[in-house]
Amino acid sequence: MTEAFIVDAIRTPVGRRGGGLAHAHPADMAAAVLAALVDRTGIDPEVVDDVVLGCLDQVGPQSGDIARTAWLAAGLPESVPGTTVDRQCGSSQQALHFAAQGVMSGTQDLVVAGGTQNMSRIPIMGGMAAGAMFEDDTDPWSGSVGWRKRYGDEEVSQFRGAELMADRWDIDRDEMERFALQSHHRAIAAIDEGRFEREILPFEQVVHDEGPRRDTSLERLQGLKTLAPGGRLTAGVASQISDGASAMLVASEAAVERYGLTPRARVHHLDVRGADPIEVLSAPIPATRRALERTGMTMDDIDLVEINEAFAPVVLAWAKELSVDEAKINVNGGAIALGHPLGATGTRLMTTLLHELERTGGRFGLQTMCEGGGMANVTIIERLG
Repeated sequence: MTEAFIVDAIRTPVGRRGGGLAHAHPADMAAAVLAALVDRTGIDPEVVDDVVLGCLDQVGPQSGDIARTAWLAAGLPESVPGTTVDRQCGSSQQALHFAAQGVMSGTQDLVVAGGTQNMSRIPIMGGMAAGAMFEDDTDPWSGSVGWRKRYGDEEVSQFRGAELMADRWDIDRDEMERFALQSHHRAIAAIDEGRFEREILPFEQVVHDEGPRRDTSLERLQGLKTLAPGGRLTAGVASQISDGASAMLVASEAAVERYGLTPRARVHHLDVRGADPIEVLSAPIPATRRALERTGMTMDDIDLVEINEAFAPVVLAWAKELSVDEAKINVNGGAIALGHPLGATGTRLMTTLLHELERTGGRFGLQTMCEGGGMANVTIIERLG
């Protein structure tokens, strides 16, 4: 089996809801990073085998196989196909997996992976999707009989899942809010030190990520209302609704030699697993354990981690279960501060992980994220050079 290499990775800034990217068409955001990726790598776009983009809620401007639309909107060759993936929040991480698997299988040599999402224009519709599992007495076509037979009428939502995790791992509000504050502080420090400059393509006159709040404080977080009566979670410990796009080029060994490319990282391991769909958000724990078992690695071998901060308890429970030092988790902040443009977040995290490994000289990086339906992808990369 051939190796898969990451040649380059780029992203737009992450725009906050109603911010600088709010009116950008999601295909145009993706087109910008696709065109920049081709330009930066110097690759002839005609030789790209496929374009795989993640995107959730594929309606309106995000419908119609936006991977194909974005490639064409970038003015790139009509001969190159595209396909769009929905593995919920992990969609573009899964796009990277499909790209790497195509290369590792020997059937493809150059694949673009990425994602795009404009949540300002298309609000998250996960609740509607979850509702499709349940029957509506007024609609004979609605609901899954098999789902109800297996799981009953339990509420399925990311918000309830986060509360369930906070309860199960005994994570109190103060711990979550201190973690959220740290996410903002780390993101602000990264912006001020220019850590994101190499990975960000300015778009629509937006240069920096818009999510981090310089005026946030523990006192402000403590003053927020809980999302549910008697609950522990507030909006302050949840990921932000955001807009953005990201992309990376994956190449085979043969393509690296043939086109004179310089790979920046090697895809060391790919994994995806499922867990309790009612708890929804805990799958990164068993998925990471499985990845470590299959590679013979431990978390001591991992220099940096990017785990999506969908909600604070996702990261805190994962770190407790796997005994991971928080000093190497989301060192430049996470989605609580930087935002979570659903379909783009997977390769956004990987883009940041790659650049931070290079900045710090780390060797191995691990990325994981919770996904709707109780799933999680895990990717381990090895920095080269």
